[in-house]
Amino acid sequence: MAKVLVAGGAGFIGSHLCKRLLDGGYSVVCLDSLITGNKDNIAELIDNPRFSFVTRDITQSLSDLAGTLSDSNYIFHLASPASPNQKSERSYMAFPIETMLANSLGTYHLVSLAKENNARFLYVSSSEIYGDPAISPQPETYWGNVNPNGPRSVYDEGKRFGEAMTFGYFRKYDVDSRIIRIFNTYGPKLHKEDGRAVTAFINQAIHNLPLTIFGDGKQTRSFCYVDDLVEGLLRAMFMDKTTGEVFNLGNPDERTILDLAKLIKVLTGSTSEIVFEPLPKDDPTRRKPDISKAKRLLGWEPKVSLEEGLKKTIEYFRNL
Repeated sequence: MAKVLVAGGAGFIGSHLCKRLLDGGYSVVCLDSLITGNKDNIAELIDNPRFSFVTRDITQSLSDLAGTLSDSNYIFHLASPASPNQKSERSYMAFPIETMLANSLGTYHLVSLAKENNARFLYVSSSEIYGDPAISPQPETYWGNVNPNGPRSVYDEGKRFGEAMTFGYFRKYDVDSRIIRIFNTYGPKLHKEDGRAVTAFINQAIHNLPLTIFGDGKQTRSFCYVDDLVEGLLRAMFMDKTTGEVFNLGNPDERTILDLAKLIKVLTGSTSEIVFEPLPKDDPTRRKPDISKAKRLLGWEPKVSLEEGLKKTIEYFRNL
């Protein structure tokens, strides 16, 4: 039975990934520091005999876990705070140093483990490495337009460093590695205080509170439902001919933030008004993935429409 290590496995995407892996017959070890992850996300998995959970900050040495991790065949690295919302206590701005270290020293520890185990390694990067892009849609060949010392830099540059570390091990030690750049993803198990647009709008709308938009709402994002995203992660890890590749995974259905707020208001039947606040510094004006490479090499593209995915996510938050 193949063994899979998922760092950040108690997080939003990581917990969905752990479940899919267990459903696929794999043995899964979940590592998470629980800084922004939540054990409630994996509560349904705890009793599975093929699942084990270890509370661990990956910026610390993993040597004492040698017995638990030594035979890992596949390693997914999703361990990092991810929300950019300055007002959220769960954002990477609330954990700037931890975010940098998770994507630098943490990546070093995990890719070193992959080298020792002769395991496949997948580093989860982000569309944030493109910064405020000068071209759209963004292909994997685009180098980005990033402020290296702005308020978002701890995440942007952390992810860029993690990519460089991953490819350093790929080129020097031939570690079987691939990189995924995730665009905005949403769905059940997002924390209601996460602070990202979908989460904030839904929780404001279902309580008829004002929907808060930063800026004029004309900035765009592309929202991918979590089930589609996880399918892309699995294909990138387990399919042949993905070694040394970088893939965008996201939904190319580009929407303005104002349109998203209006759609959520309709789907929830909310009486909320829409209010506007100043735009945070370095907030990207456009975000749309070019997924032609993922289509060609992985046979992957999103299947769940924004309306369908939002209905499922709204139902989840209503039931909390």
